Amino acid sequence: MLAGCGSAPAPGEAAAASEALPLGFTLTVFAEDVGGARLMAFGPDTRPQAGGQAPDEGAPPVLYVSSTRSGRVLALPDRNRDGRADEVVTFAKSLRRPHGLAWRQGWLYVGETHRVIRLRDTNGDLRADEQEVVVADLPAGGQHFTRTVGFGPDGGLYVSVGSSCNVCQEDDPRRAAILRYQADGSPDAPTTIYARGLRNSVGFTWHPETGEMWAANNGRDWLGDDLPPEELNLIRAGKDYGWPYCYGNRLPDPELGSPARCAQTEPATFEMQAHSAPLGLGFYTGEMFPEDYRGDLFIAFHGSWNRSTPTGYKVVRVRFRDNRPVAIEDFVDVWFRGGRARHRPVDVKTGPEGALYISDDRGGTIFRVTYQN
Repeated sequence: MLAGCGSAPAPGEAAAASEALPLGFTLTVFAEDVGGARLMAFGPDTRPQAGGQAPDEGAPPVLYVSSTRSGRVLALPDRNRDGRADEVVTFAKSLRRPHGLAWRQGWLYVGETHRVIRLRDTNGDLRADEQEVVVADLPAGGQHFTRTVGFGPDGGLYVSVGSSCNVCQEDDPRRAAILRYQADGSPDAPTTIYARGLRNSVGFTWHPETGEMWAANNGRDWLGDDLPPEELNLIRAGKDYGWPYCYGNRLPDPELGSPARCAQTEPATFEMQAHSAPLGLGFYTGEMFPEDYRGDLFIAFHGSWNRSTPTGYKVVRVRFRDNRPVAIEDFVDVWFRGGRARHRPVDVKTGPEGALYISDDRGGTIFRVTYQN
């Protein structure tokens, strides 16, 4: 088992953890003391250098991670490419529950609970010195207060906003939805409700070949250990994915749903174990892993709280065939032992060298999975 919070695994523990992965894969610690690590994004390949020098063309991209609890965005450089962060640098601070991160044209877009801002480091010291408001008015707080941001193949800025409650009829149509904005830097940019009926789609991404949008969705609580299923959905513009009236394959919610209402909604594309709490997700786009991993989807299961027998606390692989999900299997399942979760995965990202990076908001750790034949 990996060592507890705030300490690197001993060699024997690291070996035991790697033995729990598929053959040939190794799990190591990339960074520690990253308190409350949530969503991640790799920075641009070229960035300014401190002291006004010319841009450094050969420096490896820096990994950035949000720390929602502390109100910071952190930079984790690995300058010597040894698979371990050199330091933890505060890129930005005093933010209001920062969560989603996305790079575009030299700016880091950050989803705060009430708005979207963008930050820029103009001198290469890994500290933001410019800030602009992009979306000034998001519905703030509520039971699901995190805001995830991303740029689609169409150049649009997408923002997920979770529900304010476990199950209820929202007054604000922007809640339990994925919103779309023009990424023009205007704080008064018009809002498009791209898709609705999504209770809490923390993680979303686009298929690397088809450009289709995929999102996980966290189902409601208090319907027992195995209902409702967590969902992986193919997101299409203008569609209603059911919440709070329906879940899964158009099944009516016992409090608000009806067969007639559910017939008008989109069924889940792929169902997963209830109460797993799928958060960050990403298609594998690197070349380090075996070829049959390419185009498959990794999802971080944050883990249950509303279940008599805990589940989750792992990273799973969803196999895709003909650009559609067909099967799910555990990929990294080493963090829940003896009735205790030492680490809770939040996000997954393919690194520029092809490794898989995993953030953890309980242990404050960034893990790294590599493969060697």
